[in-house]
Amino acid sequence: MKLEIISGSSRTNSITKRVALHLYKILQETTNHEIGLIDLQEWNLPPLQSVFTSAEHTPDKFKPLSKRIFAADAFILVTPEYNGSYSPALKNLLDHFPKQHRKPFGIVTASPGQMGGIRAAQQLLLLVPALFGIASPYLLLVPAVDKKFNPQGALLDENFQNSVHNFIAEYLWLAESIVKEPIANERAAA
Repeated sequence: MKLEIISGSSRTNSITKRVALHLYKILQETTNHEIGLIDLQEWNLPPLQSVFTSAEHTPDKFKPLSKRIFAADAFILVTPEYNGSYSPALKNLLDHFPKQHRKPFGIVTASPGQMGGIRAAQQLLLLVPALFGIASPYLLLVPAVDKKFNPQGALLDENFQNSVHNFIAEYLWLAESIVKEPIANERAAA
């Protein structure tokens, strides 16, 4: 399974990216899946003019990004909370691509405050079905994110490890149930 973690903040020194880095490392170390990390700080997508209908029909500057989105079987969205919702950069990215039919989505929100971005999570629970995706019901809300993860994504608060573990376990159960790897004969024929 090809799983892309999308770090949904375009801000320099994003504290939300810390969570994305942690999830990336854990999933790389504990699964056999192909894990990618799309950092929106690296992609300066313009406001939506037209949907990228395929990697071939994407402006050259964004083809590497487009290839990754189209190849992904599953996504984990990691976003800060901006004014009670997810980041505009994340919405702009998702709007540039067609619907994500039957693809599993994990929802992770983070905030330096005590609510952990719960309002952003609620908004993402509305967005994912609009994309025709399937949201994992187990969310990862990260309050006081600056005290839970260091800038390199290492966990600072060991008491939070159980929340991370439960999110990953539940998300992988869903994603692996939905995304069926092709059987050996289908791979050979491809």
